[in-house]
Amino acid sequence: MSIPFGGYASPEQIMRDRAEYARKGIARGRSVVVMQYADGILFVAPNPSKALHKISEIYDRIGFAAVGRYNEFESLRLAGIRYADINGYTFNRNDVTGRGLANLYAQQLGMIFTESIKSFEVEIVVAEVGEAAEDDQIYRITFDGSVFDEQGMAVIGGQADAVGGRLKERYVDGLPLPQALDAALTALTEPGGERPPVTQIEVAVLDRGREHRKFLRLTGPRLEKLLEAAKESQEGARQPVAEQAQEEQASAEQAPDTAPPIAPEGDIDTGSGE
Repeated sequence: MSIPFGGYASPEQIMRDRAEYARKGIARGRSVVVMQYADGILFVAPNPSKALHKISEIYDRIGFAAVGRYNEFESLRLAGIRYADINGYTFNRNDVTGRGLANLYAQQLGMIFTESIKSFEVEIVVAEVGEAAEDDQIYRITFDGSVFDEQGMAVIGGQADAVGGRLKERYVDGLPLPQALDAALTALTEPGGERPPVTQIEVAVLDRGREHRKFLRLTGPRLEKLLEAAKESQEGARQPVAEQAQEEQASAEQAPDTAPPIAPEGDIDTGSGE
């Protein structure tokens, strides 16, 4: 009996197809922003669901954010929690680090990408808050196991390049939390579009000032208060600019409308002394 020939694809072509498949799946989701602020690290994600979280706590000072297929990144999150609990109990809680978790996820995703028929359609961020801003760590891990050590901020999923570009225009080191939240939401909103309501965004922080567990989810009145503070600071920043423009316009209107002085009539002095 003859076996039908199913065709041949080179390993390079197989890897390209898997990568393209994963990228398309990740791009269908909505972007997530992770960025430093004055007192820690901020996570912001548009998310209408109250039960399925894109942002979670992994350990005392380590947070997790993901985009893509929920069941796939949820399995990674649970694996990270098991790894952190076992190592923290067996050795020391300080031995559980963001770098170690990033390496764990890189190994798992790299193995799945090369050995499984279907790669995971996920992109994740592992962030660890330190005692000072220079000790903060933000790692972005892609579907193929690549790890990127991000400085200051990271954007994953959806239109990540466009969102990252808008965020860079507003990001500066040491932003207070209300201004950082405002910058993240502005970056996540399409130009000319409306921001999602408070009930459809997921916000959390790793606050270095908190005791023991640094992760804090911001919801309800607390989140509304932060957004109101950000709005007031924006209006306060715009007011001096508007007042300066009004003063310049008023001074221009009050200036006398006189022509520039001209030389008196007569011969031109050539400086020759004649």
